[in-house]
Amino acid sequence: MTAELASIIDFIRYGASRFSAAGLTFGHSHDNPIDEATHLVLASLYLPPDIPPAYGAGKLTAAERESVLGLIERRVSERLPVAYLVGETWFAGLKFKSDRRALVPRSPIAELIESGFSPWLDERQVDRALDLCTGSGCIGIALAEYNPTWQVDIVDISEEALALARENIVFQHLEGRVEAIRSDLFTALQGRRYDLIVSNPPYVTEDEYAALPGEYRHEPKLGLTSGTDGLDLCLRMLDEAADYLSDDGLLIVEVGESEHALVELLPRVPFVWVEFKVGAMGVFALERRDLLEHAADIRAAASVRRAA
Repeated sequence: MTAELASIIDFIRYGASRFSAAGLTFGHSHDNPIDEATHLVLASLYLPPDIPPAYGAGKLTAAERESVLGLIERRVSERLPVAYLVGETWFAGLKFKSDRRALVPRSPIAELIESGFSPWLDERQVDRALDLCTGSGCIGIALAEYNPTWQVDIVDISEEALALARENIVFQHLEGRVEAIRSDLFTALQGRRYDLIVSNPPYVTEDEYAALPGEYRHEPKLGLTSGTDGLDLCLRMLDEAADYLSDDGLLIVEVGESEHALVELLPRVPFVWVEFKVGAMGVFALERRDLLEHAADIRAAASVRRAA
């Protein structure tokens, strides 16, 4: 059957059909089999995602056919995310190296970066920004790329993730403006202040993790789970962030499906939930002054976690 496949379009169509028939889960940058197959085929041929349609008729060589077919079969049999198979993915319009050392970049925060965080930063001066729980470095590196005057620190507790993030800093030629720091949240950041802190921390509950499809089991669990309600790291962050924000500083954090648990736990904290093109995505914005005003409630909730 595969002997009849010849063009780029042929292999994309074949890959999409195989992925659909196999009942794969799509959630790592793509939400459908056609986009997944397009990513796999084009990346494996070292072609950009915005290739002109006319190139779709281009024929593959024998070696290229073997390589693409092998990757398609691995995607089906091993349930590996496409980004890990081809070693790259796209985030906020930028290409990043991607492998098992960190989660596949896929945060809706990309939309905020591309829109300049409007309206939250419209009247706000930003000189220094922090990407906390950076993983592959995608958020912090994109912050620096889109905002050439900013200095950006990217932080993670995982040395493996930071090694990948450092590769991505070099890949994007941002060595002079992005610094990768190993730290357990703010522990190694004493004395530093930021006008903007952005974070996509682990927020999957233990029950949710147990039910995740096979694709997610290839990612580091450290980057996914955060206690029984997914909020262990978020509460620590809320408790400590004010000390690392400038007076007019802003905190933006993704908590996904744990949004409801957070609102229930801290009902008086005025979280502003960001609306994206596809609707709410569990990302909140919070001013430093609100962190200070509700510090007692936040500290009480965080203390319970620390004592557990």
